[in-house]
Amino acid sequence: MNKLDFAGRNAIVTGGAQGIGAAIVKRLRDSGAQVTVWDLDGSPRVDVSDPASIEKALKGIAKVDVLVNNAGVAGMNKPTVDYPIEEWERVLRINLTSQFLCCRAVAPLMVKGKYGRIVNIASIAGKEGNPNAVAYSASKAGVISLTKSLGKELAQSGVLVNCVTPAAAKTAIFDQMTEQHINYMLSKIPMNRFVTVDEVAALVCWLASEDCSFSTGGVFDISGGRATY
Repeated sequence: MNKLDFAGRNAIVTGGAQGIGAAIVKRLRDSGAQVTVWDLDGSPRVDVSDPASIEKALKGIAKVDVLVNNAGVAGMNKPTVDYPIEEWERVLRINLTSQFLCCRAVAPLMVKGKYGRIVNIASIAGKEGNPNAVAYSASKAGVISLTKSLGKELAQSGVLVNCVTPAAAKTAIFDQMTEQHINYMLSKIPMNRFVTVDEVAALVCWLASEDCSFSTGGVFDISGGRATY
C-alpha cells in the first residue's frame, strides 16, 4: 500500500463498519488519520439520514479535515412501474439525503478551518442508469450533482468536494440484489471482474489527501472500463 500523509488529520467516514467504508477507514488510519465512523452498526450509533443524529454526533468535534460520505443501500431490483413508493423514498433518503445532510453539517467546520476534503461515494449507475434499479441509479446521479454544486460553491474556501463512481464491489450490498442483476453488472465491465474495496479506498484516500489540490466538483471513474467519459 502506498501511504499518504494524514498525520494530524481528523476524518469522518459514514457507513464505515463494513465493505468499502471499512476499507477506507483502514487505509486512512494506516496513513495516520484519526477516524470517526458514523454507522448504524457501531458505537456511537449514528443515523446519517437523521439531522438530529448527525448534530448529536458532531457535538464536541471542533475540527474535521476529511468527510467521506459512503453510507448507502442498493434497494430493490424491480421495474420502475412496479417500484414501491416507500422503497423509492427510503433509498433516496439513505443514499442521497444523508450525503446532503452530512455535507451541510460538516462543511461549515471545514470552511472555518480553511481546509477540507469531502469525498462522496456515487456509482457508475449514477452515470448510466441500471435497469430495475431506478431508486439506486437516481440517488447516485443525485450524489454526482450534489458534488458538482457544492464543489463550485466552496471552490475558493480551501474545501474540495469530489465523488467517485465505482463499478460494483463484492460486499454485503450484493445480498440486496438479485443474481440476474449482479450478472448484468458484471457483463458491462470490460475488465470482466468487480472492483475490490481496497481499489476504491486507494482512490478515495488520494482525493481526501493534500495531494489532491486542484480538483473539485470532479467525478472520478473506477469502473474497470465501463465508463470512459
